[in-house]
Amino acid sequence: MSKGSWSFAAGAGWPWTAAFGFGRRHRFFEAGEIRLAILSLLSEGPKHGYQLMKEMETRSGGFYKASAGSIYPTLQQLEDEGLVEAEMISGRRTYRLTVAGRHELEKDPDGVRRIWERAEQCEDWGQFMAPESFAVMMPLVEVLKAGMRAASRLRGEPDAAERIREIADRARRELEQL
Repeated sequence: MSKGSWSFAAGAGWPWTAAFGFGRRHRFFEAGEIRLAILSLLSEGPKHGYQLMKEMETRSGGFYKASAGSIYPTLQQLEDEGLVEAEMISGRRTYRLTVAGRHELEKDPDGVRRIWERAEQCEDWGQFMAPESFAVMMPLVEVLKAGMRAASRLRGEPDAAERIREIADRARRELEQL
């Protein structure tokens, strides 16, 4: 998948759905994925819970902000299952992957790839998430809806899609000139 594109496969959703609160909401992590993400991050080296939370936020461009209520219970479960081990380092409970954890992680390399591709796509969007961006979001959504309605109304008309693309391209060019 090319950088900047978005997969509309089941579970992927639109990149802005969860962030902006409209459309069909998706959780950033689907069932079982947070555990896989934690194992993946720990495969890079030992980390404490706060480091895991910050790394997930960073990799998603700020779209996903892990809470202690999601990270620490998952870490405890992984520890109970023998997939991670914890030790106190510099006053922090620091986790590292066990051999069993590495084997668990290796069971689903495609799942790991999907998680971090989704995070990368969100990171691309994250650069645009200033308060000013939110102020123009709904008008832009209305333009998108108007374009979709026009495409539906003009279905079957020759050159209808081309006319809509020309209007959209003109609007894009004007916005880029600002």
